[in-house]
Amino acid sequence: MPPNAISGKAVEEESLTSKKKPKNMGIAEKLARPNILKLHPYRCARDDYSSGVLLDANENSLGPAVKEEELTPGQIKLELERYPCPYQIPLKESYAKYRGISSPSKIFVGVGSDEAIDLLFRIFCTPGKDNVLTTPPTYGMYKVCAAVNDVEVLNVPLTSNFDLRIPEMLDAVNERTKLMFVCSPGNPTAKAIPLEDVKAIASNARYTGLVVVDEAYVDFSSKGSAVQLVDEFPNIVVLQTLSKAFGLAGIRLGFAIGNEDVIQLMNNVKAPYNVNSMTSEVARKALSDLGSLDDKVKELLIQREDVMKKLEGLDFVVKVHPSDTNFVLFQVKKHAQKLYKEMADNGVVTRFRGNEMHCNECIRVTIGSEEDNKTFLELMVKTWKSLED
Repeated sequence: MPPNAISGKAVEEESLTSKKKPKNMGIAEKLARPNILKLHPYRCARDDYSSGVLLDANENSLGPAVKEEELTPGQIKLELERYPCPYQIPLKESYAKYRGISSPSKIFVGVGSDEAIDLLFRIFCTPGKDNVLTTPPTYGMYKVCAAVNDVEVLNVPLTSNFDLRIPEMLDAVNERTKLMFVCSPGNPTAKAIPLEDVKAIASNARYTGLVVVDEAYVDFSSKGSAVQLVDEFPNIVVLQTLSKAFGLAGIRLGFAIGNEDVIQLMNNVKAPYNVNSMTSEVARKALSDLGSLDDKVKELLIQREDVMKKLEGLDFVVKVHPSDTNFVLFQVKKHAQKLYKEMADNGVVTRFRGNEMHCNECIRVTIGSEEDNKTFLELMVKTWKSLED
């Protein structure tokens, strides 16, 4: 049996919890679109059996059309000719243990955080009727998903110090506001939102939708994760990913952590085999070696402090924003877009953020290796001088 497979009995048990509507749906039943609540999810072959002589899913039983010597022993062991486990139970169990999540049934596994974001729109927002609230400057995919799903976006900008304006947010919502996105730590702001702020929104009767806390960068922050609030607040959904601190952007794996009824609907609506076998295997290996994660995060935090100090020492840098992430947002006197473009053309690519609210003349730079950071700083100084000449 491949590493990500589960027994027929386990399939049946997980199918019962992930596919069938329980008697009390809680907040999901109150908020979800009626057609989603009525949905009979696609039933795949692995819902019934995952071991034995499998002739039920029209797979190629002769194996992958790749020469065996081109595959690693680990890839061969995965039986890539077979569809992956649709429930990812071992992976969920590992992640629950790592994050201190009370039950694997509170975890959705998807293709990065973006799949979870899109699913939340599709499940809870009726096109042309419902709306969501965002707090710019923030992650751009919220706006993209809203446009794709024909959902209005209510914007309540952060303060100039990148803090939430909670009274204004609560004033802005209405009975059609289904999702409120709180990016923490923020992108491009690099600032973590205090958990007390998340609690203040989630506990306020004026807002009846879901509070979606997007924590892609949480492992670089000392402020804590909203995962610890999920058991207390059924209206909180937390998004996380292995793309940042874990250094696994290439496998595209993300998680949503929330109340069981919300996660159940996400499992019902997702594609049956959304996470492939190789992605799942790499993720489980990463979760089994947290020492490597800790070492890399520690080194990146050391490099972050060094880069911030050196930026602060440059006379053309007006402000270096505090950072709870693996990147730094900083403001220059002028020429930010030209500075970014000239540097990119000469081999060091950062991100111009000057068109975002409260980010005038700002550049966002990812913290790289010590050598990467040295190259970035040297080229930026050189480029600035050339722009001034």
